[in-house]
Amino acid sequence: MNKAQIMNEEDLNRTYLRFAHQFLESYDDPSRLAIIGMQTRGVFIGKRILECIKSEFNLSVDFGILDVTFYRDDFRSKLKMPDVKVTEIPFDLYDRDVVLIDDVLYTGRTVRSAMDALMSYGRPRKIQFCCMVDRGHRELPIAPDFTGIYIPTHSKEEVRVKVKENDGEDAVYLVNVENEDE
Repeated sequence: MNKAQIMNEEDLNRTYLRFAHQFLESYDDPSRLAIIGMQTRGVFIGKRILECIKSEFNLSVDFGILDVTFYRDDFRSKLKMPDVKVTEIPFDLYDRDVVLIDDVLYTGRTVRSAMDALMSYGRPRKIQFCCMVDRGHRELPIAPDFTGIYIPTHSKEEVRVKVKENDGEDAVYLVNVENEDE
Protein backbone atom coordinates (compact mmCIF):
# COMPACT_ATOMS: atom_id res chain seq x y z
CA MET A 1 0.00 0.00 0.00
CA ASN A 2 1.46 3.31 -1.08
CA LYS A 3 0.35 6.30 0.90
CA ALA A 4 1.18 9.98 0.94
CA GLN A 5 0.39 12.32 3.80
CA ILE A 6 -1.60 15.29 2.51
CA MET A 7 -2.38 17.06 5.81
CA ASN A 8 -0.83 16.80 9.25
CA GLU A 9 -2.20 17.72 12.69
CA GLU A 10 -1.22 21.38 12.32
CA ASP A 11 -2.92 21.62 8.91
CA LEU A 12 -6.10 20.06 10.30
CA ASN A 13 -6.17 22.38 13.33
CA ARG A 14 -5.79 25.39 11.06
CA THR A 15 -8.66 24.08 8.92
CA TYR A 16 -10.94 23.56 11.97
CA LEU A 17 -10.33 27.19 12.94
CA ARG A 18 -11.04 28.37 9.37
CA PHE A 19 -14.30 26.40 9.36
CA ALA A 20 -15.32 28.01 12.67
CA HIS A 21 -14.83 31.47 11.15
CA GLN A 22 -16.61 30.54 7.91
CA PHE A 23 -19.60 29.04 9.71
CA LEU A 24 -20.15 32.22 11.74
CA GLU A 25 -19.24 34.98 9.28
CA SER A 26 -22.73 35.35 7.81
CA TYR A 27 -24.49 35.68 11.17
CA ASP A 28 -25.11 38.70 13.35
CA ASP A 29 -26.92 36.32 15.70
CA PRO A 30 -25.75 32.70 15.34
CA SER A 31 -28.59 31.28 17.48
CA ARG A 32 -30.11 29.59 14.39
CA LEU A 33 -26.88 27.73 13.63
CA ALA A 34 -26.65 24.02 14.43
CA ILE A 35 -23.78 21.67 13.60
CA ILE A 36 -24.41 17.99 12.91
CA GLY A 37 -21.53 15.55 12.57
CA MET A 38 -22.04 12.47 10.45
CA GLN A 39 -20.90 9.19 11.96
CA THR A 40 -18.02 8.47 12.43
CA ARG A 41 -15.27 10.95 11.67
CA GLY A 42 -17.66 13.81 10.91
CA VAL A 43 -18.63 13.71 14.59
CA PHE A 44 -15.05 14.22 15.72
CA ILE A 45 -14.42 16.93 13.11
CA GLY A 46 -17.61 18.70 14.20
CA LYS A 47 -16.58 18.59 17.86
CA ARG A 48 -13.19 20.11 16.98
CA ILE A 49 -14.91 22.94 15.12
CA LEU A 50 -17.23 23.47 18.11
CA GLU A 51 -14.17 23.79 20.35
CA CYS A 52 -12.79 26.49 18.03
CA ILE A 53 -16.11 28.37 18.06
CA LYS A 54 -16.18 28.24 21.85
CA SER A 55 -12.55 29.33 22.33
CA GLU A 56 -12.42 31.97 19.56
CA PHE A 57 -15.90 33.47 19.87
CA ASN A 58 -17.09 32.34 23.32
CA LEU A 59 -20.25 30.94 21.70
CA SER A 60 -22.15 27.72 22.27
CA VAL A 61 -23.68 26.17 19.19
CA ASP A 62 -26.10 23.23 19.21
CA PHE A 63 -24.45 19.99 18.12
CA GLY A 64 -25.96 16.73 16.93
CA ILE A 65 -24.80 13.34 15.71
CA LEU A 66 -26.27 11.63 12.65
CA ASP A 67 -26.02 8.05 11.43
CA VAL A 68 -27.31 7.56 7.88
CA THR A 69 -27.06 3.76 7.66
CA PHE A 70 -30.77 3.09 7.06
CA TYR A 71 -31.09 6.04 4.67
CA ARG A 72 -28.37 4.83 2.30
CA ASP A 73 -29.52 3.55 -1.08
CA ASP A 74 -27.13 0.57 -0.84
CA PHE A 75 -27.59 -0.70 2.71
CA ARG A 76 -29.91 -3.56 1.68
CA SER A 77 -27.58 -4.70 -1.11
CA LYS A 78 -24.64 -5.43 1.19
CA LEU A 79 -24.46 -9.01 2.48
CA LYS A 80 -23.35 -8.25 6.05
CA MET A 81 -25.36 -6.66 8.83
CA PRO A 82 -25.01 -2.88 8.77
CA ASP A 83 -22.93 -1.25 11.50
CA VAL A 84 -25.54 1.11 12.93
CA LYS A 85 -24.33 3.88 15.19
CA VAL A 86 -26.10 6.42 17.36
CA THR A 87 -28.09 9.37 16.07
CA GLU A 88 -28.53 12.10 18.65
CA ILE A 89 -30.12 15.42 17.72
CA PRO A 90 -31.17 16.95 21.06
CA PHE A 91 -32.77 20.08 19.59
CA ASP A 92 -35.54 21.01 17.18
CA LEU A 93 -34.39 21.32 13.58
CA TYR A 94 -37.33 23.49 12.54
CA ASP A 95 -36.14 26.79 11.02
CA ARG A 96 -32.50 26.06 11.88
CA ASP A 97 -29.45 26.62 9.69
CA VAL A 98 -27.71 23.24 9.78
CA VAL A 99 -24.12 22.59 8.81
CA LEU A 100 -23.70 18.91 8.10
CA ILE A 101 -20.13 17.64 8.52
CA ASP A 102 -18.35 14.60 7.07
CA ASP A 103 -14.74 13.69 6.49
CA VAL A 104 -14.62 12.89 2.74
CA LEU A 105 -16.98 13.81 -0.09
CA TYR A 106 -16.86 11.32 -2.93
CA THR A 107 -19.96 10.28 -4.91
CA GLY A 108 -22.40 12.45 -2.95
CA ARG A 109 -24.63 9.51 -2.01
CA THR A 110 -23.87 9.68 1.71
CA VAL A 111 -24.71 13.40 1.80
CA ARG A 112 -27.98 12.74 -0.02
CA SER A 113 -28.76 10.07 2.59
CA ALA A 114 -27.93 12.53 5.36
CA MET A 115 -30.32 15.13 3.96
CA ASP A 116 -33.09 12.51 3.82
CA ALA A 117 -32.34 11.57 7.42
CA LEU A 118 -32.37 15.19 8.59
CA MET A 119 -35.75 15.78 6.98
CA SER A 120 -37.17 12.90 9.00
CA TYR A 121 -36.14 14.77 12.18
CA GLY A 122 -37.58 18.14 11.17
CA ARG A 123 -37.49 20.86 8.54
CA PRO A 124 -34.35 22.98 8.69
CA ARG A 125 -34.42 26.44 7.15
CA LYS A 126 -31.14 25.69 5.38
CA ILE A 127 -28.69 22.79 5.12
CA GLN A 128 -25.07 23.41 4.22
CA PHE A 129 -22.38 20.78 3.82
CA CYS A 130 -18.82 20.80 5.12
CA CYS A 131 -16.17 18.18 4.36
CA MET A 132 -12.51 18.00 5.21
CA VAL A 133 -11.67 16.53 1.77
CA ASP A 134 -13.48 16.71 -1.56
CA ARG A 135 -12.02 13.99 -3.80
CA GLY A 136 -14.29 14.46 -6.81
CA HIS A 137 -16.06 11.67 -8.73
CA ARG A 138 -19.60 12.86 -7.97
CA GLU A 139 -22.53 10.66 -8.99
CA LEU A 140 -25.12 13.16 -7.74
CA PRO A 141 -25.30 16.96 -8.11
CA ILE A 142 -23.94 17.70 -4.62
CA ALA A 143 -21.19 20.16 -3.77
CA PRO A 144 -19.68 21.22 -0.45
CA ASP A 145 -20.27 24.70 0.95
CA PHE A 146 -17.11 24.44 3.06
CA THR A 147 -14.09 22.37 2.02
CA GLY A 148 -10.82 21.78 3.81
CA ILE A 149 -8.95 20.63 0.72
CA TYR A 150 -9.75 19.36 -2.77
CA ILE A 151 -7.75 16.28 -3.76
CA PRO A 152 -8.55 14.94 -7.24
CA THR A 153 -8.16 11.16 -7.11
CA HIS A 154 -7.96 8.20 -9.45
CA SER A 155 -10.32 5.24 -9.17
CA LYS A 156 -7.58 3.14 -7.47
CA GLU A 157 -6.99 5.75 -4.76
CA GLU A 158 -8.77 6.60 -1.53
CA VAL A 159 -8.50 9.50 0.85
CA ARG A 160 -8.35 8.59 4.54
CA VAL A 161 -8.95 11.22 7.19
CA LYS A 162 -7.57 10.16 10.56
CA VAL A 163 -8.65 11.63 13.90
CA LYS A 164 -6.92 10.91 17.21
CA GLU A 165 -10.13 9.93 18.97
CA ASN A 166 -10.76 7.09 16.51
CA ASP A 167 -7.46 6.41 14.75
CA GLY A 168 -4.73 7.53 17.17
CA GLU A 169 -3.47 10.35 14.93
CA ASP A 170 -4.62 13.49 13.16
CA ALA A 171 -3.76 13.34 9.45
CA VAL A 172 -5.07 12.99 5.92
CA TYR A 173 -3.58 10.37 3.61
CA LEU A 174 -3.91 9.58 -0.08
CA VAL A 175 -3.79 5.77 -0.34
CA ASN A 176 -3.29 3.57 -3.39
CA VAL A 177 -5.79 0.76 -2.76
CA GLU A 178 -4.79 -1.18 -5.87
CA ASN A 179 -1.81 -2.64 -3.98
CA GLU A 180 -3.41 -2.77 -0.53
CA ASP A 181 -3.57 -6.59 -0.39
CA GLU A 182 0.16 -6.98 -0.96
